[in-house]
Amino acid sequence: MSSTTTSGWDVLDEAHQALRAAVTAVPAGGWDLPTPCAGWSVTHVLQHAAGDQLGFASALTGEPGPQFDPFSPSGVLAEDPRAFLEAALTRSAAAWAGVDRDAAEVPTPVPPHKMAPWSGMAACALDAGVHAWDIAVAAGAPSPLTPELARPLLQVAREIVEPLRAWGAYAAALAPAQDDDDVAALLRYLGRDPHWRPATAS
Repeated sequence: MSSTTTSGWDVLDEAHQALRAAVTAVPAGGWDLPTPCAGWSVTHVLQHAAGDQLGFASALTGEPGPQFDPFSPSGVLAEDPRAFLEAALTRSAAAWAGVDRDAAEVPTPVPPHKMAPWSGMAACALDAGVHAWDIAVAAGAPSPLTPELARPLLQVAREIVEPLRAWGAYAAALAPAQDDDDVAALLRYLGRDPHWRPATAS
């Protein structure tokens, strides 16, 4: 879409597009489907992902953050899910577009709360990218993650994820498998089974 706001950072724009594509692929009756995030439906994950994008934007600009707790989403969304997401992605992309890439550090909503611009941007992209995968596989859609996107996301994940595990933001890493590609390696590091699929009714 020509009206889509982009950040000018390739990694973040790709992650945003992955999340956008995943949400677009959710069928009309799919918003209550279970996801790889235990106890969370597709709507829960969407609310969380959108809230996190707003959190990054707020940290950068000082504007208000999400009007709900992204870590305790309601699972109920009154507005159109795609419009809800697009508003958050637009704010995030616009905020990152204004970042000085030569700055020593930028504020972020995740520890250590100040990061080099590339790392902060990639942390924002990591959040969008992994939740794009959560939503896509829950809906039975193809994974929106590519090896080219997974590589920088894994790089920043190794910088920031370990302290976040203690807060429950990420599960313990899963053991690597011999045939893992870059996407599988990222997912396992984030505590996700690359082969997760929704349980089928017996």
